[in-house]
Amino acid sequence: MSNAKKKASRLPSPVAGTYEGDYGILELEPDPHITDGWLISVNGVPSSHVVLGEPRTLAFEYMQWIATGLRAHVADHLDPASLRVTHLGGGACTLARYVADVYPESRSTVVELDGELARLSREWFDIPRSPRVKIRVDDARDVAADFSPASRDVIIRDAFAGAVTPTNLTSVEFFADCHRGLAPGGVYIANCGDHSDLRGAKEELAGMAEVWEHLAVIADPPMLKGRRYGNIILLASDAPLLDAGSTAHAVATRELLGGAVPAQYKDEAWVRQFFSGAKPRRAA
Repeated sequence: MSNAKKKASRLPSPVAGTYEGDYGILELEPDPHITDGWLISVNGVPSSHVVLGEPRTLAFEYMQWIATGLRAHVADHLDPASLRVTHLGGGACTLARYVADVYPESRSTVVELDGELARLSREWFDIPRSPRVKIRVDDARDVAADFSPASRDVIIRDAFAGAVTPTNLTSVEFFADCHRGLAPGGVYIANCGDHSDLRGAKEELAGMAEVWEHLAVIADPPMLKGRRYGNIILLASDAPLLDAGSTAHAVATRELLGGAVPAQYKDEAWVRQFFSGAKPRRAA
């Protein structure tokens, strides 16, 4: 099978190459540093990383931070035996694989706009079958607008068009739909890609503050100081986030500082000062 762009037929295992997705070019390449590791890019932008047989291996630092924040919140507030997780933006289902392995009784729904990427991910990778991991080909904004009240415990937004999150997934109206969909004690976690001015993160947090009681942030110090483009993890809940007195908080702090890219957890007081003066985004 050539490395030229092609529509994939049924494949028994991952095959490096470029493929036509529904919204652009999908590239699959082996990770030269990790056995059975695969990198998936969409239109030239790294989108997902999967290690076959090792769902708990997360190569992207920001995914490690999401996982740390998620586990800490579940430990403090949620029942892992009945965890309902919605992933808005799925890529190759890296985080859904992780959640299914860490919480075997959980149920994840992955909302992915690109149907061909969803199909190939099922074909190539060891993604648990529904109902443990259900893949829904749909628009994340439309799905959020139809959330039933208290119908899920965790919402993870990791959706990008190129290197940017679609603006309709950053508005107060979107946050209100997610808030409605979360059960008591639930948590919203978003991967925000931002530039050195940090304007996007500040505007998102200002909007999130209008619908959730508690906010927090996870990122590495250079990013928080506005020195480069990178990822900031935004967390929101009506339940306290990473209670400073809890065992979960201590564990999360050690994990974040001990990673290959040391990160920091910033509490509510820091977050509110951080976005002070920013105007939330609203739907047109």
